[in-house]
Amino acid sequence: MADPTIQTFCCHHANGTDVAIRIIEDFDTDAYNSVCILSSTLGILGAIYQILPREQLTNNHRWLSSSAKRGREIIVWLAIADLLASLGVFIRSTIWISYKNIMPSIKDDSSMVFCAVSSALTQYFYTATWIWTLCYAIDMRLILNQKESKTILYHIVSWVIPAISTTTGLSLLYIPDANCHMPSPFSTTITRILPNYIATYIPIATVMIANPYLYRSSTKDMEYIITGASGQFTTKEREIIRAIKIKFSLINIVFYVCWIPNLLNGILLWTLWFHLDACVTSIWYVMALLNPLQALFNCIVYRRWGTGNDRVILPWRQGDTADCSKNSSSSKYTSDETIREEIYPLLQNTPTNSVNLYKSFS
Repeated sequence: MADPTIQTFCCHHANGTDVAIRIIEDFDTDAYNSVCILSSTLGILGAIYQILPREQLTNNHRWLSSSAKRGREIIVWLAIADLLASLGVFIRSTIWISYKNIMPSIKDDSSMVFCAVSSALTQYFYTATWIWTLCYAIDMRLILNQKESKTILYHIVSWVIPAISTTTGLSLLYIPDANCHMPSPFSTTITRILPNYIATYIPIATVMIANPYLYRSSTKDMEYIITGASGQFTTKEREIIRAIKIKFSLINIVFYVCWIPNLLNGILLWTLWFHLDACVTSIWYVMALLNPLQALFNCIVYRRWGTGNDRVILPWRQGDTADCSKNSSSSKYTSDETIREEIYPLLQNTPTNSVNLYKSFS
């Protein structure tokens, strides 16, 4: 999981009087690592499924447009970041559960370095997933306004900002001696530990605030496009808008479910630091479960929801692709089935194509 609290465990501990030491003594690290391993394994599988190439199965009414490729490209990069983050959680938890050194001793430099590096990489890739999630919402608005994709900018922002925030936050935490648990003035604690919390939670909060607004605006844009093209607002138009709202709502819900526990954990820690109880460590289990599952949930909410509109190309079954395409091209769909398969993928076609496709069934 990506959380500044766990990252402080990488610091050396000197005695048993520190607050972090008292917490870890009452914390079942084996159970925590087991949850991390389970959830990260599911996340890895979900990310791999999302990354696998797709074959578009088309008929006379459906085709893969340039906007579908744009959306798919962002989703793949989001899945790659999810995969690497889940892999980092899996490796770190496997080592921890094997060697039981979740918090290094004062002379255990090798464990400290492993903990710090693995935590930094996990933090980096999770921050990248948050920014790619924001980029997808932004690109939906650009698509509906028929504007060009900002692919290069997306990559710069999604890979450079996580590097800056992760490096800054963890450098202040670990450098020069990785002794963030040593007794020190409160002002030193603020300047050493708090920046890492800020670097972690600002991107999460930004996505939580911006994405609902962006998707709400995109829904209004789609309403305008559909009603403007047909000049009416019948059951078909309502079904399209309803499907769009469902899709966007699920994307937002998944992000909130996976990352609200982290924000809650940070708030509780900084407000109850000297009076911590079991409720805080309970949230750690929730984070260990939900953070890596983001990859699995994403492969569900970002996929095309229609039946038979695309097919995952498995490396060992590439020879079957031609036969599948041939069979799919001869399949017969009713108008209602085709409309349903087109509206649930949501924004997989450009505005013009989407409107023309809708009008052909009016």
